Order: sequence, then structure tokens, then C-alpha cells
Amino acid sequence: MTEGFEALLQRVRAGDQSAAAELVRTYRPALMRVIRVRLANPRLRQLHGESDVFQSVMGSFFVRAALGQYDLRTPEDLARLLAVMVRNKVAEKARRRDVVRDAEPLDEPASAPAAPDPGPSPSRVVAMRELAAQARSRLSPELMAIVLLRDEQLGWNEIAERVGGSPDALRKRLTRAVDDIATALGVEDPHG
Repeated sequence: MTEGFEALLQRVRAGDQSAAAELVRTYRPALMRVIRVRLANPRLRQLHGESDVFQSVMGSFFVRAALGQYDLRTPEDLARLLAVMVRNKVAEKARRRDVVRDAEPLDEPASAPAAPDPGPSPSRVVAMRELAAQARSRLSPELMAIVLLRDEQLGWNEIAERVGGSPDALRKRLTRAVDDIATALGVEDPHG
């Protein structure tokens, strides 16, 4: 892991607003390209704008990162993760709305260019950071201890040695809690 990338992720996990803004600035252009490709269906694009998908992906990322769910070693790992999150979010939205077979007419022609997305405002970055803080506050003390060890970049084997239990069981327990918290905070669809 590069020193700069590692430090940025540590700051994001700790809820540092400037780190969150830097991460958003760095990854936004590439992520918006992925979103535009995934929102190729005009009906889907009309119902779920690029900015909505972006905010949903970043909200989910910040919550899950704050809770220690991801093992990211390189900037490329993060870019791939965010692209997969976009794919999953768009597929989830398409399934829920059954957009492809929806017979309602479009309000705008399919060839109309998408309005430029101004990107996340400082208030949205703050909201994402606050979401991550809310997520951490919902953890039990035992799970928070695991998250703090993840913050120290410890692997699951090392965490299991310190707190007891098997690495897989601890990882799965944290994943289930993160899923529940993300759903409760509204960054994940409970049915998707």
C-alpha cells in the first residue's frame, strides 16, 4: 500500500472531512464515467440521476469504510471497488423499478444530453462524514474494538488472536453488523 493512499484511507476511516473531500475529488471523475455507462438506459437515467447514484455509492462506501469492512491496498483496489458498487447500485435500482419494461413515456428525448453534475457540495461531504460517525456509534463495544483494530491495519488473523474467535467468524459478524447498520441508515436497500 502506498504511504499516501494508506494515510488517506486512515483519515477517511477516522472521519476526517478533508480526507473525505480529497477522496471524492480524486475518484469522482472516473466514477462518474462508470455511472454514465451504467445509466445508459434513458428511463433509468431519468429516474435515477448520475448524482443520485454517486451519492448513494459514496454514502455506502464511507459507512462501510468507517466500520473497517474493506481491505484496500492500492488506489486501483479502491477504484475497482467503487466501480463494482456502482454496478450493484444501478442493477438494484433497475430491478426495483423494472425500468426496462416500464411502458410510461419519457418526459425528455432519449438523445438529450445529461446536465453536467457539479459534484458533491461541501455539505454533502460533511453529511457523508456524519453518516460514518453515526454508523460507528451504532456498533456494540465488542464490534467497535474490532473496528479499531482494523483501523490499525491489523489482519483478521491478528484480530482473532487479540479478541478470540476465528478470523472468518469475526469478519462475518462484522459484515452482518455493517449490513444492518447500512440498511438502518438508509444507505443500503433492505431488499436489494
